[in-house]
Amino acid sequence: MGDKANTAPGAAGRALTADRPASVRNVVLVGHSGSGKTTLVEALAQATGAVNRAGRVEDGGTVSDYDEIEHRQQRSVQLSLVPVGWDGFKINLLDTPGYADFVGELRAGLRAADAALFVVSAAQEADAVAASTRMVWEECAAVGMPRAIVVTHLDTARTDFTELTAVCADLFGHDDPDAVLPLYLPVRGTEGADGHAAATGLVGLLSERILDYSTGVRREEEPDEGQRELIAEARARLIEGIIAESEDETLMDRYLGGEEIDVKTLVDDLEKAVARGSFHPVLAAAPAADGGTQGLGTLELLELITRGFPSPLEHEPPAVTTPDGQARPPVTCDPDGPLVAEVVKTAADPYVGRISLVRVFSGTLRPDETVHVSGHGLADRGHEDHDVDERIGGLTSPFGKQQRPMAHCVAGDLACVARLGRAETGDTISAKSDPLLMEPWSMPEPLLPLAVEAHSKADEDRLSQGLARLVAEDPTMRLEHNQDTRQVVLWCLGEAHQDVVLERLRGRYGVQVDAVPYKVSLRETFGGAAAGRGRHVKQSGGHGQFAICEIDVEPLPTGSGVEFVDKVVGGAVPRQFVASVEKGVRAQAARGVAAGHPLVDVRITLRDGKAHSVDSSDAAFQTAGALALREAAAEVPVHLLEPVAEVQVLVPDEYVGPVMSDLSGRRGRVVGTEQAGPGRTLVRAEVPEMEISRYAIDLRSVSHGTGRFDRAYARHEPMPPHLADRIREQA
Repeated sequence: MGDKANTAPGAAGRALTADRPASVRNVVLVGHSGSGKTTLVEALAQATGAVNRAGRVEDGGTVSDYDEIEHRQQRSVQLSLVPVGWDGFKINLLDTPGYADFVGELRAGLRAADAALFVVSAAQEADAVAASTRMVWEECAAVGMPRAIVVTHLDTARTDFTELTAVCADLFGHDDPDAVLPLYLPVRGTEGADGHAAATGLVGLLSERILDYSTGVRREEEPDEGQRELIAEARARLIEGIIAESEDETLMDRYLGGEEIDVKTLVDDLEKAVARGSFHPVLAAAPAADGGTQGLGTLELLELITRGFPSPLEHEPPAVTTPDGQARPPVTCDPDGPLVAEVVKTAADPYVGRISLVRVFSGTLRPDETVHVSGHGLADRGHEDHDVDERIGGLTSPFGKQQRPMAHCVAGDLACVARLGRAETGDTISAKSDPLLMEPWSMPEPLLPLAVEAHSKADEDRLSQGLARLVAEDPTMRLEHNQDTRQVVLWCLGEAHQDVVLERLRGRYGVQVDAVPYKVSLRETFGGAAAGRGRHVKQSGGHGQFAICEIDVEPLPTGSGVEFVDKVVGGAVPRQFVASVEKGVRAQAARGVAAGHPLVDVRITLRDGKAHSVDSSDAAFQTAGALALREAAAEVPVHLLEPVAEVQVLVPDEYVGPVMSDLSGRRGRVVGTEQAGPGRTLVRAEVPEMEISRYAIDLRSVSHGTGRFDRAYARHEPMPPHLADRIREQA
């Protein structure tokens, strides 16, 4: 930020170990898919000496996107940690997926970080930038997380850095555009045959120095007069923006009075404003030129991270309680304090087993110690609560496919922990003698169903174990065993999420599964009153079977379930067999009477029957009861009931019309709208669940990726006759 050069290498070949929180910087990279986050991480790793000039670590792999699924799909699908060392600091770079389906990995990165770099591609349309990053920016703003913006792909033809920074100021600085300003401007080289000149360097707006990266190693030069004139306006605006955020209230008066404010004062105020989260600098970055080690803007970015972004000491840890909910004093980022750490990611290694990426918020984590693991309250997604003591294995620092041993992990740092067999993403790790539970972070609700079944008998035996491991890794996925439809359903965030889930089941856990059509839980009910007679009489030598019962069935209001009434007089059905009739009709009701769906909202009255002193039995009257209910169902129409969901859709105001029109086309009823903050509207509707099984995908299309929705079961309602007839034909 002061345009100082420092090329101190990172610790290639061995783990970086921080001994104090002040020397740690945890930075999460956020941006749209294809914005260049992973490339930027590798450029920073190369600039710090952590990888060679080919961008490779010792085993020949890259530092990020080393997972087989990521190689096949050509995109990041999981959170990756890349630790690098520079100028006496350990920088934990958290590379997150840019695709919306993996927002759970993004949330984990935000939880583990103390500051965020928003990566914006100069080659992307402004709409893509807005749709993918605006909501995350607002999430960071809500918790006061410091943020900066990095512009990539400046080598793309027809890119305009000045125009893009103005777009960023409009999108991210809508409350204060002067708080989103560039610190450097790109310097273009010679135009090529296409008339485009690639960026070869930067000019520091505060130092007024040219930083030439054309050779792959930064060199400083003096600007000529023409260059000084070009930067004068941008420099003046930057100085005014810094002074506006200064804690020195006299600085603005001095500046307006004509006083020349020295660069050191401006840099100091800039660093404080960035650390507070009130000023958001814009920088540019690119990989190193062929044969070079320092990419465009990488050293300036490292300076910003180490001098402008806060240390973990300045980040207030989440609240803690005891596992049974009793309040505890807030913890601080103190290596000598009580141990409080959190599992932010869980992965499975075929050789090591389960590996947990952990952020230590307080205390010091050491290898081979016994710790307490507390569950996280996501039982509805298949993650059971638990409080267990476990002995951890070694501590390592990841770098590509390598795991480098660590002697310890102090408060504020991150490490990978082996052999935590019970720990899942979101769990709290604390001292065995002082168990604690951290306040959980917000997880998106998975709303896209994927029904699966084992491909073969052998796969059936492995399926439950594979699903358990999958759920432990991914808290954004919900596992459901639907008793009505007898389906195993994996609730995901989108189609890309579904693809990754299936690939992990097949490739990582060796379970071959088939995706099958998802079924909603339909119900049946009588369309009018009816009577039925069940006769079960058989004689085949020895004891026979004899049972006759007569019932009346009448419909009840929605939500009444199945009522059974005994009105038999004179002992026509002996008392011991009345319960048998009830058991039989209830079993038949559960199986359905028309299309194989549970029967609800009826009253079944047993009014008469016959028994035999020898041949009547519990089983015979159960069978007779079921036959009577089926006969009654043949006399009247049987209506199919479909589940209706209460849906709340949050979208920018400009998409309210298309969203309401789309909901109406799904047989939905819009019941109201209301403002939900500046420029956003909440649309409330009731929609048949059959029509919104893929709404997580369709809403993304209708709202250009800016919409979110929640759903909750409301009730069952009669299905339109033409749809009901189709269901019956299929059954």
